[in-house]
Amino acid sequence: MKHKTRIMNNLPILSDLRVFVLVARRAGFAAAADELGVSPAFISKRIALLEKALDVSLLHRTTRRVAITEDGERIYEWAQRILNDVDQMMDELSDARQAPQGTLRIVSSFGFGRRFVGPALSALALEYPALELRLDVSDRLVDLVSEGFDLDIRIGDDIAPNLIARKLAQNQRILCASPEYLQRYGTPKTLSELSGRACLAIKERDHPFGLWRLHGPQGEEAVKVTGGLSSNNGEIVHQWCLDGQGVALRSFWDVRESIENGWLVHILPDYYQPADIWAVYVSRLATSAKVRVTVEFLRDYFRQHYGEASLLSEYLARR
Repeated sequence: MKHKTRIMNNLPILSDLRVFVLVARRAGFAAAADELGVSPAFISKRIALLEKALDVSLLHRTTRRVAITEDGERIYEWAQRILNDVDQMMDELSDARQAPQGTLRIVSSFGFGRRFVGPALSALALEYPALELRLDVSDRLVDLVSEGFDLDIRIGDDIAPNLIARKLAQNQRILCASPEYLQRYGTPKTLSELSGRACLAIKERDHPFGLWRLHGPQGEEAVKVTGGLSSNNGEIVHQWCLDGQGVALRSFWDVRESIENGWLVHILPDYYQPADIWAVYVSRLATSAKVRVTVEFLRDYFRQHYGEASLLSEYLARR
């Protein structure tokens, strides 16, 4: 009986398992502490208590980073399964109460996340106050599993088959330039002309750098573009395009207002790149109440605030 009591007293608490999983994902105490809003000393203490409870060494510590031990790898796999099961249990309970709750980590690109996803999540938080929402923005393609994200709100139709994707809105990437640029250099009449123009290349998530593949009258065509300015941030490229620095391939949702206000001109309108807006998540969250509610809310929010018909369809009908 004493042996069983000692074992029960040594069982790790869920919060310490969550701390350990986060440290393993971020490969450091400081990064984990920053995400949780606590001190690195607090993180170190919780890991030490977890190691004592499990009677194993979980991490190799160096001055700059930590590396997971062999025992730590096994515990990490178990911890993820345990925490996922607990989260699913809470999801099902909240679903039964019709009030989703818990933490939802969401990632989106810088521009779209700031201009569209952020305001939508603010409205979602008012509707479901028991949800804890965290939005990260990044212009690189994230690994949902290894980086611990629940939802990726992304632009682009190239989605891995092991992920679940729900379409939120129609969208395309289109070619545009400022009136000043076109006045100085003329309006391109063919796609091949872009290879000799100043083009604003961007490395953004699934968008290949310097190679634009577009659908046109003859099917898919590709053009290699170059220019004196390039970036990994879409908002910077948008501003350069407004400044008359060259031709940009940008999401319609990003440049719609600039085109409607006459600040940019949609050129070569027969060419486009499919780039719908998706909510993407892993299969284990297929029955998650908080994910389902969030996806449905975002789809309805975009439809309500940007027209019952898609913005793109309305624009193309007027063109």
